Amino acid sequence: QVQLVESGGGLVQAGGSLRLSCAASGRSFGTYSMGWFRQAPGKEREFVAGIGWSGASTYYADSVKGRFTISRDNAKNTVYLQMTSLKPEDTAVYYCAASPSYSKVVVAAQYNYWGQGTQVTVSS
Repeated sequence: QVQLVESGGGLVQAGGSLRLSCAASGRSFGTYSMGWFRQAPGKEREFVAGIGWSGASTYYADSVKGRFTISRDNAKNTVYLQMTSLKPEDTAVYYCAASPSYSKVVVAAQYNYWGQGTQVTVSS
C-alpha cells in the first residue's frame, strides 16, 4: 500500500514557474515508477511525465517536453514536477501516481495508487 500526497499547486501568471511535490508513505517507494497526470475541467485525465525506479529514466508528454522536469528523491520518498514557462492551457488538477511496473508507464490504468490532486491555475 502506498499513500500519496501532492503539494505545491497554486495560481501563477503565464511564463511563471511552480514546483509540485508528491510525498509517499508506505513500503518500497524505490520499487515504483512514478507519474504525474493532469485533468482540466471537462477533459480526460492525461499523462504529463513519468520516472523510473531509480530516476535514470524520464519521459514526457509532447505538450510539456522542454518545459517540465520530473525527478525523485528515494531517500525522501518524494517525487517532484518542476514546471517552467507555464501556459494557461497547463491549468488543471495535477495528480501523482505510483505503478509497480518497471517499464515506461503512460497509461493511467497501469498506476495502482493516486494522490488527491493539487490545483494549478495559470493566468494569462
